[in-house]
Amino acid sequence: MPRALISVSDKTGLVEFARGLHDRGFELVSTGGTAKALQQAGLPVTGISDVTGFPEMMDGRVKTLHPLVHGGILARRDRPDDLEAARSHGITLIDLVVVNLYPFVKAASNPETPFDALIEEIDIGGPSMVRAAAKNFQDVLIVVSPADYGDVLVALDQDGGPTRPFRFELARKAFAHTGAYDSAIASTLSTVQSSDGTFTRGPGGLPMLLTVGLQKVRDLRYGENPHQAAALYQGFGVHPGYRVLQGKELSYTNLLDLDAAARIVLEFTEPAATVIKHTNPCGAATGASAAEAYVRAREADPLAAFGGIVGLNRPIDEATARAIVSTFIEAVIAPSVEEAALPILATKTNMRVVVPERVLSAAEYASGSDIEMRSIIGGVLVQARDRVVEAHEAWPLDRLKVVTKRQPTADEWQALRFAWRICAHVKSNTVIFTNADRTLAVGAGQMSRVDSVNVARMKAGAHGADLLKGSAVASDAFFPFRDGLDAVAAAGATAVVQPGGSVRDQEVIAAADEHGLAMVFAGFRHFRH
Repeated sequence: MPRALISVSDKTGLVEFARGLHDRGFELVSTGGTAKALQQAGLPVTGISDVTGFPEMMDGRVKTLHPLVHGGILARRDRPDDLEAARSHGITLIDLVVVNLYPFVKAASNPETPFDALIEEIDIGGPSMVRAAAKNFQDVLIVVSPADYGDVLVALDQDGGPTRPFRFELARKAFAHTGAYDSAIASTLSTVQSSDGTFTRGPGGLPMLLTVGLQKVRDLRYGENPHQAAALYQGFGVHPGYRVLQGKELSYTNLLDLDAAARIVLEFTEPAATVIKHTNPCGAATGASAAEAYVRAREADPLAAFGGIVGLNRPIDEATARAIVSTFIEAVIAPSVEEAALPILATKTNMRVVVPERVLSAAEYASGSDIEMRSIIGGVLVQARDRVVEAHEAWPLDRLKVVTKRQPTADEWQALRFAWRICAHVKSNTVIFTNADRTLAVGAGQMSRVDSVNVARMKAGAHGADLLKGSAVASDAFFPFRDGLDAVAAAGATAVVQPGGSVRDQEVIAAADEHGLAMVFAGFRHFRH
């Protein structure tokens, strides 16, 4: 009877896979919680203690670290001396190892996890078994991902069993699994501070040592241009970020735009939508429903919206689907798609419809501790993700400073908050015009703030004077001269939010007072390069 050793933290698909092994004649050997789960499912299980003759001890720290386990994994089947050593010492060979590791990454992602608890999430026996089985891949199958369970069962049923290339591919995944796991531990522990024998986790600082373990999720059609190869990689312990329900294969630029869309709509708890072009919003809006929010976002700049990428923070229902297919859209990302909406979306066969594997709430997105990396010639730049924390609560807030003689009205406060949340996601330099629940004109990525204002006015079109009258304006950084503020006033805006901090702030404030504008200093800059 072949023997399978199973010890997993992620129990996704565990019972079904173990039942498949049992049906194929495998003896199931297991540990702790895994053994309990299999026993509860009615499967016969040999406990690891029955194999080693020792109890699982020290709160589970020691259970598989034993020659009767590792000898059974490492014995080479084509070496008579290995097989004789196993026989003489009573070692039963292990033919398949199913292991995934303690959830260290999940624990580390929570800044509230105490240092001592974090240390207990460092797996010792698991990586040892994975590496042993991967080293002896020609004789032992090593399975570290539930995604491979089905393929393993199919391979076991083939004439001659699993092929050597199949075994080797599983081994490569296994070494990537343990390598990424160790990288995550090293990176996390580099943020720990030690003082007088006390270990504390750092307050969100960047690690002194940053080791990155990434695995390829899928190849992409191409990069930014067709002659550039591209692929999507994700970190250890991260499930694939999305599922494509329909449409053409996603490209590198599609994914950048989909990410930009998701970031904007996750700023809002109310129904929100955006239409993205080249990572910038040509329109963003909130509404009473997803459909209303989408239509208002699209109509903010309908010409630019043609061929755009749509983001929603609500499921796509029939009404939203009909609105989306009424024009040409490249791709859409939403938390989910209602059944009745699927055939409507399917009328646009090339349009990609994407849903995340795990839906984030606005609160989860805001509190995430992720870092961002960008390569430069000769190095990598790392930063914490920008968060518009000052806009999480309704305005006015005490931390915001009204610097003009006139205070914003209640409606202007609402519009300023909306503008500020969108502005942080537009390429700098940016100046945007909005009302309380949608963008009116976006001036993105210009070399001066006056240029940004002029681009926004141009985008507002022939009816700009009426459209922008009474609008709110957000600028992602301070106005260095009064000319930008003069241009904002000339466009018809009545309220402005900006970080403040220029040496000429008093000139800019005086200009706002001359024009009767209300102006707020947020005290935060939100460049997006």
